[in-house]
Amino acid sequence: MLSVLRVHLPSEIPIVGCEITPYVLLRRPDNSITTEDVPESAPLDGYFMRYKWYRIQSDRKVAICSVHPTEQATLQCLVCLKAKVPVAKSYHCSPKCFSDAWQHHRVLHERASSAVNENGGEEEELFGRFNSSGSGVISAGLSGSTSNLGQSPGLSNGPVPLYPSSTERSSGETWFEVGRSRTYTPSADDIGHVLRFECVAVDAETRIPIGSVNSIMTSRVIPAPSPSPRRMIQVNGVDVLGHLDADNRASLSGTFTVLSYNILADAYATSDIYSYCPSWALSWPYRRQNLLREIIGYHADIICLQEVQSDHFDEFFAPELDKHGYQALYKKKTSELLLQIYSGNPQAIDGCATFFRRDRFSHVKKYEVEFNKAAQSLTDAVIATGQRKIALNRLIKDNIALIAVLEAKFSNQGTDNPGKRQLLCVANTHVNVHQDLKDVKLWQVHTLLKGLEKIAVSADIPMLVCGDFNSVPGSAPHALLAMGKIEQLHPDLAVDPLGILRPASKLTHQLPLVSAYSSFARAMGPGFSLEQQRRRMDPSTNEPLFTNCTRDFIGTLDYIFYTADSLTVESLLELLDEESLRKDTALPSPEWSSDHIALLAEFRCKPRIRR
Repeated sequence: MLSVLRVHLPSEIPIVGCEITPYVLLRRPDNSITTEDVPESAPLDGYFMRYKWYRIQSDRKVAICSVHPTEQATLQCLVCLKAKVPVAKSYHCSPKCFSDAWQHHRVLHERASSAVNENGGEEEELFGRFNSSGSGVISAGLSGSTSNLGQSPGLSNGPVPLYPSSTERSSGETWFEVGRSRTYTPSADDIGHVLRFECVAVDAETRIPIGSVNSIMTSRVIPAPSPSPRRMIQVNGVDVLGHLDADNRASLSGTFTVLSYNILADAYATSDIYSYCPSWALSWPYRRQNLLREIIGYHADIICLQEVQSDHFDEFFAPELDKHGYQALYKKKTSELLLQIYSGNPQAIDGCATFFRRDRFSHVKKYEVEFNKAAQSLTDAVIATGQRKIALNRLIKDNIALIAVLEAKFSNQGTDNPGKRQLLCVANTHVNVHQDLKDVKLWQVHTLLKGLEKIAVSADIPMLVCGDFNSVPGSAPHALLAMGKIEQLHPDLAVDPLGILRPASKLTHQLPLVSAYSSFARAMGPGFSLEQQRRRMDPSTNEPLFTNCTRDFIGTLDYIFYTADSLTVESLLELLDEESLRKDTALPSPEWSSDHIALLAEFRCKPRIRR
């Protein structure tokens, strides 16, 4: 018969909005062992599995610290309550906790005081606005609880009839049945309470349980930590080429937004590398929900993601973003080296995913760039036969680029050719990470740019080049992208054991590319927000101080480049500074689920100048 051998949880700490899938090890009637479910709809030799989830509620109210979610709160910020900041963010576990978090916490008050009350005083969404006003005061005792946080929308926890149906188990403690499926997604009603999972094999004919019930308890459910919302900052449509119309205003039309984000593949998110991040916040079930909330909250028209594992694309990101109106394109890294690293598991290989809103764009064409193939062609053409194996060992790193040609569906009125199709070329790439392979990085970027030049010649088309280039500002790859050439004495050119970078004069391109975030440095006009963003820029390179922040490295690796003769920047997602992160933390963290930060730019299309 069917029996349960073992039950355990992937994480001890349940988080609101993050699905819990217990590990259930079963012995089948034929004595084979499996972790696959045996649902009532598909019984196995006359048996199926029955599951139940309970919320165990005590008469004693418990609130959770907003900074240290595994700790019980002892203090509450009363101004948060007056300002209608979500109550879960008002709790702290100690006076020191509140003091240490003040630089971050006061942002909630500042934004609440300046926001427009659009949603009846409640938070619009995770990455939306806060409403109302206030400044900081704390109370010495715990007041209130999280009971006023509503049920999270869209949660499905199995066919649960007429809940809650409660059973008194002991004095002061009540069990509420909350789910009847193998998985359960905690809601805000569960915050501060322990969950109990039960499973048992059942005879399909008699519907009587066979054997004993197996159960396991979680720790108290905690709210999903959320960072302060990042706002879009206007940069006044800066036109770096100075094309103006007769009224001395930039003649622009067709606004759209583009997001670029390295989401940190689960295969790389190990506790060995990111030991400072709590294990529950590093787990994929938590990170995928947190990343999805963040990505959806940006409302981008085009989304370029890097480090998307192929199984996560197929099973999670593509179907979830499809629900929000996005069409998906994907290119997995080539696998000569990666299959060796991940023991032959092709599902663990990551790649680049590009999504676009179906109501804003239609798909015209897709190009895939495999740098391994380009390496083979290069070595066959210029490397001596006896040195080709050495050359390929250096050049083959499995990196790729995904290029999509899209057609805009939004209006392009005001151009010289109002009936002409508005095309857009979007490149999404992840360049090799190894810092000692400067020649390989530069060769990959140059190869991509030469491919984009061919597209530009065949079509009069605006271009975006997005991704994680693993190259800091001022490096040779960055210089090639931003300047179109590299100085002959650039120190990166000294690393060229294969002689593929000589002569340096060949390392050029004709695309008028400009880094979108350099608009913060060039933008003219008053405003605290712009000045604040300029302080988060490196004045020597006109790039952000960082887009990647770990304990071992902090710097800029990610960019959105655009062709400045056909596009102009309207606004940019505000940058983070080190004060925006929790004290003594790096990325990833419970608030931010990648070691990179997202970049988001709003563009307008320019009319083509008649020649």
